[in-house]
Amino acid sequence: MDYPTTGILLAGKTSSSIRALNALFKDKKIQKTYYAVTIGEMDLKGKITSTIDGKKAQSNYTVNESVSSRKFGQLNLVHLNPETGRTHQLRKHLSTIGNPILGDREYGIENLIVKGKGLYLHAYSLEFIHPFTNEKVYLKDGLPQKFKKIFSQI
Repeated sequence: MDYPTTGILLAGKTSSSIRALNALFKDKKIQKTYYAVTIGEMDLKGKITSTIDGKKAQSNYTVNESVSSRKFGQLNLVHLNPETGRTHQLRKHLSTIGNPILGDREYGIENLIVKGKGLYLHAYSLEFIHPFTNEKVYLKDGLPQKFKKIFSQI
């Protein structure tokens, strides 16, 4: 879990549901969608495959909107689909391609850290088949106000 991330958090109430959800995550049967605000010019679409802690990791991204910024040069609203779930994967991957997430104190660019606004990474949606009812579950949490203040199309 990445505490500075806003949005959806999935938790089981019983030990059997926790085990079932853990198995879904392990077997990559939960589709996760995130949005982030990144710094700097970037390709409109991409796949980042650098390893994390010696393990394979993959994050797919699409830039939805970009705006120019006096302080940051360019800010991007990026739609993210991680294929794997490594610790800080999206933050590390975006930083390795030179487009750190706005507000990321750990993986950001030192002179481009925003103070008091938090990390601009949002867990937007989760989609999976419920482990007990076999019903399709789609959970979504709209983008936070701080994202909407930057981009006009959301």
